[in-house]
Amino acid sequence: MKKKILIISGGISKERAISLDTGKQVAKELKKNNYQVKISEPNYKLFKTIKYFKPKIIFNALHGQFGEDGYIQTILESIRIPYTHSGVISSALAMDKEISKKIFKKNNILTPKHFCYSFNLSKTNLIKKIDRKIKFPVVIKPINEGSSVNVFICNKSNIYKKLNLLKEYKKIIIEKFIPGREIQAAIIGSNKLGAIELKPKRKFYDYQAKYNPKAKTKHMIPVDLTKNKYDQLMNIALKAHKILDCSGVTRSDFKFFKNKFYLLEINTQPGMTKLSLVPEIAAFKKISFIKLIELILKNAIKIK
Repeated sequence: MKKKILIISGGISKERAISLDTGKQVAKELKKNNYQVKISEPNYKLFKTIKYFKPKIIFNALHGQFGEDGYIQTILESIRIPYTHSGVISSALAMDKEISKKIFKKNNILTPKHFCYSFNLSKTNLIKKIDRKIKFPVVIKPINEGSSVNVFICNKSNIYKKLNLLKEYKKIIIEKFIPGREIQAAIIGSNKLGAIELKPKRKFYDYQAKYNPKAKTKHMIPVDLTKNKYDQLMNIALKAHKILDCSGVTRSDFKFFKNKFYLLEINTQPGMTKLSLVPEIAAFKKISFIKLIELILKNAIKIK
């Protein structure tokens, strides 16, 4: 029997359903390969489960707030058991789109023009600010959500209607909408895993396009790029991974427009469901699902 692995999935974020699916798929694959596996919610029973199960490694299958923003990572650090994916600071930096974009810009990584908005301007003044700083159309989104939750493309006529849908957030990002191709690149450890292009039937690669099979998003692999452009893409993804000091696997989301790559964000907890992109990229590279999981486990953060 191989190592005992505790998978933490579920949680209370808006990505709970995706997290449960990730946990289920990972557990199924590990069990098939003779690992002892237990799944736990990140709740009051977690410490009790750890005490009695005594896992060698914790697989963090959480997505969204409290799962990939440094919160659960802080708790796992106190338990002193190796855990997968990025650590406290890297997770917090990557999840905060305002801070991560500042880091990208400082390191000469192209990202769309943007500003933060705290619902403190009149409609007229907000539109003036957008016209002055970034121009329409724009994308509005929470600073700290993943899976394209509550992300909207807006123009002058519908921006306030869409903003009303985000009033639960204290602060959001308003950024220039970049048209062009949706390309995502994966890194594992310090290695370039590969890339995939998405051609959604919807306006853009939103939550429905990602997780609803009926959305019929087309996955293109290999990506149709010249070798030089492909290398440039993967180098930017690796650079972003390294400057945030990420661990394990990350997936960087890009727009390719007018021969330039715009990094939208980096995901430190990419999904591992049947519709997820990292397992698909790995499979194209002849890396099986279990091998991918074992690579993630191998890159687990060791607590000093």
